[in-house]
Amino acid sequence: MNQIKSLVVMASGDGSVAQAIFDAEAKGELAGLIKIEKVISDQTGAGVLNRAKQSGIPTVTLPIKDFADRSEWNQALISEVAKTNPWLVVSAGFMRILAPDFVNKFRTINTHPALLPAFPGAHAVAEALAAGVEVTGATVHYVDEGVDTGQIINQVSVEIHKGDTQTLLHERIKIEERKILVQTIKELVMKAEETL
Repeated sequence: MNQIKSLVVMASGDGSVAQAIFDAEAKGELAGLIKIEKVISDQTGAGVLNRAKQSGIPTVTLPIKDFADRSEWNQALISEVAKTNPWLVVSAGFMRILAPDFVNKFRTINTHPALLPAFPGAHAVAEALAAGVEVTGATVHYVDEGVDTGQIINQVSVEIHKGDTQTLLHERIKIEERKILVQTIKELVMKAEETL
């Protein structure tokens, strides 16, 4: 019997990747498998907050500028996530490095717009174009204490077309990122069910 798994989603931007999880929980692949407890953003104007509200998901905003220092913010983030003690934390475009205390406490996955270990960090799409590679892609990986260095769970390739701009390429990668993230969450849930 499936036990519904609780998720916390963290995002900093528009939330198009997070939206794929919201949709999959509401009526798609993840219906009856997960419950998104809340969405946390570090940006007060992030589009993901509106998307979450439209989906009936509680939101919490933790702007770094509201805290005395990064350490205080780290503790606030840990406290906020700990309130629901989620089975999984999903970083869906959360543009902050997570503290060791955080990643050691919560099992966290992240999507990245490149085929890791190639092009880690915040400028993966631009770096792939600059390097002249013919193929890049999207990766879902566990978050560890490094920058995009955690264990890879799933990857999908995206071809780079002649004349691609950073925007065009990133949009194509995001399409695959959304699919692979939902697929990965589903696989992790199914794997957890098998071990019960």
